[in-house]
Amino acid sequence: MRSAKLCKFRDKYGLTVRLASDEEGTVCEAFGTWVEKQNYGRTYMGIERSTFLFGADGKLAKEWRKVRVKGHAEAVLEAARAL
Repeated sequence: MRSAKLCKFRDKYGLTVRLASDEEGTVCEAFGTWVEKQNYGRTYMGIERSTFLFGADGKLAKEWRKVRVKGHAEAVLEAARAL
């Protein structure tokens, strides 16, 4: 982790996991999460809130697109436990 912002975020919340940053947008492009969005009639490019769950073998097991917060963590945890 190189980004000072990520370090600050990690420390603020006491996280012990390794965080990654996609400053160049390569991963967003690869996963198709850099999309055109609209808000209050304004069109702009932004990141679509998505979650990707990978198995121990490194293969994509499940994906959630256009994520809504309510109930999402529980759904991901359930899917992870089923792996």
